[in-house]
Amino acid sequence: MSDVLVRVTIDGREISVPKGILIVDAAKKLGIDIPVFCYHPKMKPVGMCRMCLVEVGRPQRDRATGQVVRNENGQPVMQFAGKLETACTTPVEDGWEIRVDSPLAREGRQQVVEFLLTSHPLDCPVCDKGGECPLQNQTMSQGAGTSRFHFDDKQHLAKKVPLGELIFLDRERCIQCARCVRFQEEIAGDPVIGFFDRGRKLEIVTFSEPGFDSVFSGNTTDICPVGALTTADFRFGARPWEMNNAPSICPHCPVGCNLTLNTRREAKSNGREVVKRVLPRQNEAVNELWICDKGRFGHHYASGPERLTRPMVRRDGVLVESSWDEALSRASDGLQAAHASLVGIAGGRASNEDLFNFRRLVEGLGGTPFLQSSMSGGEWVQKVGLGSSANLGHLGKGDAILVAASDLHQEAPLWWLRLKHAAERGATLTVLNARPTRLDAYATHVLRCAYGDTEAAMLGLVNAVRARPELAKYPADAGVRASAAAVTSADRLVILFGQDGLDFGGTEAMARAGVSLLTATGHAGKPDCGLVAVWPQGNVQGAWDVGVWPDPDRAREALSMAKSILIMAADPLGDDPALAETLPAGSFLVVQELSMTETAQRADVVFPAQSFVEREGSFTSGERRVQRFYPAIRPLGDTLPDFEILARIGRRSGVVLADTASEALQAMAADLPDYAGISYQTLAQVEPQWPLAGGDDLYLGGTAYKNLQGLGIPLPSAAERGEPIAVNLMEPETARGRGTGVLLVPVTRLYDRGVTLRHSKLLAQRLAEREIILNPEEAHRHSLSAGEPAQVHLDGRAHSVTVRTDAAIPAGVALVPRSVGVPIEEPTRAELCRMPEPVTP
Repeated sequence: MSDVLVRVTIDGREISVPKGILIVDAAKKLGIDIPVFCYHPKMKPVGMCRMCLVEVGRPQRDRATGQVVRNENGQPVMQFAGKLETACTTPVEDGWEIRVDSPLAREGRQQVVEFLLTSHPLDCPVCDKGGECPLQNQTMSQGAGTSRFHFDDKQHLAKKVPLGELIFLDRERCIQCARCVRFQEEIAGDPVIGFFDRGRKLEIVTFSEPGFDSVFSGNTTDICPVGALTTADFRFGARPWEMNNAPSICPHCPVGCNLTLNTRREAKSNGREVVKRVLPRQNEAVNELWICDKGRFGHHYASGPERLTRPMVRRDGVLVESSWDEALSRASDGLQAAHASLVGIAGGRASNEDLFNFRRLVEGLGGTPFLQSSMSGGEWVQKVGLGSSANLGHLGKGDAILVAASDLHQEAPLWWLRLKHAAERGATLTVLNARPTRLDAYATHVLRCAYGDTEAAMLGLVNAVRARPELAKYPADAGVRASAAAVTSADRLVILFGQDGLDFGGTEAMARAGVSLLTATGHAGKPDCGLVAVWPQGNVQGAWDVGVWPDPDRAREALSMAKSILIMAADPLGDDPALAETLPAGSFLVVQELSMTETAQRADVVFPAQSFVEREGSFTSGERRVQRFYPAIRPLGDTLPDFEILARIGRRSGVVLADTASEALQAMAADLPDYAGISYQTLAQVEPQWPLAGGDDLYLGGTAYKNLQGLGIPLPSAAERGEPIAVNLMEPETARGRGTGVLLVPVTRLYDRGVTLRHSKLLAQRLAEREIILNPEEAHRHSLSAGEPAQVHLDGRAHSVTVRTDAAIPAGVALVPRSVGVPIEEPTRAELCRMPEPVTP
């Protein structure tokens, strides 16, 4: 958008707007709603539906001189075209006069509504969009009230046509605005649906197998201006006016997308209030108007039948339900008895308040807290993160982005989406990885390296930016030098790193190399510049910030000597069954969890924790933006939030902890300098955003909600505060990955089989398979064929898997999805073989 302002008059009201802004957006800034169907402010205008017809007057100019002709009062003489024009495709110019509410414009829009209704079923009483439907609203405000067409002449097309297992199409409701098709092509980069046939038979079809194969498919139901597209979990589920709305934050990945949870009490849930659907809440600095399908559909675990609802204690070797008083007494006694032999393990899906109380309780009882994570680098994000102006939407021409060791499309879809758009705006994108990913298609530079050499490749990039004697052994080829030149000259530089093909030490080395790049190029501490970790869980950065850090080697050693163990929001025995063999006999185990995990089954005391939909709290995103979420429904059974369970244990153990969420955050703010001044009140602050979405008209943003409950607070980095940053680079671990067998590399799949998704019936078809992915030639060397069973021999155990082949996978490597039952968290050598033939008796 241009910085030059032009003056226009709309329905007699004058406004100055940026040159090049569309008429529909200029009117919106005045609070004048020009109705639209096909137009969306995040997509290119196409002018398909013609609903936004207006009169446009331009200053008349003298043909000889080119000067504006003025009347006797000195006012420009306006010349109106002989036809109406589309407000969604016409950029304004200085001096224009636009008539939205004129008789001619109203008549034009009235005819458009009349025409659209000739092919519409008029099933508003049963339509899912009823009550929040732009067509319904505009028929009332713009339509004639009568029609010249006969109802019997209407098209009758198929209803509930599955575009996939998640999205259904009612063909006769579609008004052919192409919003869904354009979203998938322009925004999501997944052109898997499109138009088929012509005229009144035109319909939406899917081109992919499986159907509608996109992780952003649910957004099309939000922006559909009618009830043509519906989601499988909400279709005929409720009416909009029956539901309550609660703001929340997606807990699944480090992006921290803003959500609105629609809830309703219903008889089939025994009168309980349940979450009926999840919609995006606008936050232009985080997720704009979009969410991925995991965030939209991955909430059903919160009310699932597998939820724990009452405390449990072990009696005579069996876990049985108990009172809170008994369970707390048993837990307190057992944890206090351990003293320095107490070990705490927390997961990255816990809130800041949970993690802060967890650390204080474990340390207060003389123990050591650990975060269960195979990824390091959080302290470097604290030092050189994006800072207080964090917004990936600011990146464009003249800026540089480096994504290393990460498959963002699977690990953090909204970051993938935002970096795709930044590259399309002109940012120079470099992707450094051992295998192809979806982001490669938008990269200016693709730097490929072998698994095991990722850190060396990163050090080569550091050396190309600023030559250092100790890095001379990491030479830079032409691609590395070109990328180095781009990051050096960039106005802004953002570096994202993950753990694809790296172990714990490898991610630490990558983080340090990223810090070195930022400091060497002078970007550290500058606005919208910094380091971002692509964490495997939603609040890992929050755990680092509150002082619960991962250290896999120390944690394993501590567990082998622990007398008592406290586990919160983690399943270490499920992730690594061999860990159970290292626990001392007679060790006392307390677990706080949502459902009965492998770890909980071994516990002496199990506490039922509340899910994110039942409680309040805060998360810190990978960009270090602290955001607040609110309770949406009443707690299930006798569950409590994790921080309160810890506070109750502490009360019986002599450790004073905050027992409300706001007090826990207040204690955090007092204890952690970076969080000073943060409270639930400051996290609830909002400011105007553009585009204006979530208004009463529902025309522009669809059913995305306006953000009235808080945009969050991005934390300043140490570099931004002017603190000196010193970093020592780490040499790659040359021994990693050596030995015999194939190199197994754990990879993240969006639809994993973790605690929050493994029981999902809706996403069952998309959950990660228990498989290995090999290059076809590698599979042939091991006498394996695609689709056949095989065995992975790891740590003396044989794990059954299914073979899948992919020519893009490097030779000598097998990719294994995390959380499918093959217990690896870092690259590991293993033997592969065909599944033994069954023995015939």
